[in-house]
Amino acid sequence: MKIYNRVIPVLLLIGNGVYKTKNFENPQYIGDPINAVKIFNEKEVDELIIIDIKATIESKKINYDLINDIASEAFMPICYGGGINSIEQITKLLKIGIEKVSINNEALDNIDFINTAVKDFGSSTIVGSIDIRKNLFGKNLVYRNRGSKNTGLDPVEFARYLEKNGVGELLITSINQEGTLSGYDINMLKKIIEQVKIPVIANGGAGSLEDMRKALVEAKASAVAAGSLFVYYGKHSAVLINYPDRLMIEKLV
Repeated sequence: MKIYNRVIPVLLLIGNGVYKTKNFENPQYIGDPINAVKIFNEKEVDELIIIDIKATIESKKINYDLINDIASEAFMPICYGGGINSIEQITKLLKIGIEKVSINNEALDNIDFINTAVKDFGSSTIVGSIDIRKNLFGKNLVYRNRGSKNTGLDPVEFARYLEKNGVGELLITSINQEGTLSGYDINMLKKIIEQVKIPVIANGGAGSLEDMRKALVEAKASAVAAGSLFVYYGKHSAVLINYPDRLMIEKLV
């Protein structure tokens, strides 16, 4: 049976622009999200993750107009995250064309919300987002508020907890690796993937297709996501929206 590799670009939004961070800090302006989506259409990207990185920490309203414009332009399914804390928000996002929602802070604060969202929209619509950072002793812990607050939670236990409460997929992001182009945290991914049965998307650190291959083959991730790899190009990190062709993706495993 042919294995289908999911390789997912991640676009980080601030206001109406696309930005890129490193270790969740120092956002650098990349460009216009609509333009990026048009290029991803041409590259035949078949899934996209969009995260508004200021929506939750600054208590901003979801930018429905921009999300609607992006969804209307995109040929691929989109998962949106950022500022989601109500069933009404999810309903509106789905109506404008979003296929999945990624929930981070609210999953930590209100598990009843997750239960209700899963019941109303189905587990395949709800993605549990877990941001992980090493503490001073090198221990991986769950962080919140874009990596600014340590919850003290163990990532494996929290992943199992979200699975138990019905989320259909996990987005696992290593804050230490994010934006570094130095590879995923394979050991951390392995520990989580070995303990859950739902699909896991590896995110944070991809600098090459080989990094993605390791996440898929060694950690057995269900999908790989990346930001810097698809918005920068070359040794000088020039801004260039890019994506591998289908043959290259098929050869990852």
